[in-house]
Amino acid sequence: MNSSYTAILKQDGDFWIGWIEEVPGVNAQEKTKEALLESLKDILREALEFNRKEARAAAETDYIEEPITV
Repeated sequence: MNSSYTAILKQDGDFWIGWIEEVPGVNAQEKTKEALLESLKDILREALEFNRKEARAAAETDYIEEPITV
């Protein structure tokens, strides 16, 4: 399943900094815009996987998964 997110990017001196607007805590800093976008994708994937595991652990057992579209 592919989802779209919004990357907020800004050049700050010799670096590019960026955030994923929809997911708090997903941010990065790199020397190039291209490297920043790749880092943000990697960090976003890790954050989503962590959140997925945390939610399933909190539910423990006998839970159902239901897709939600906003």
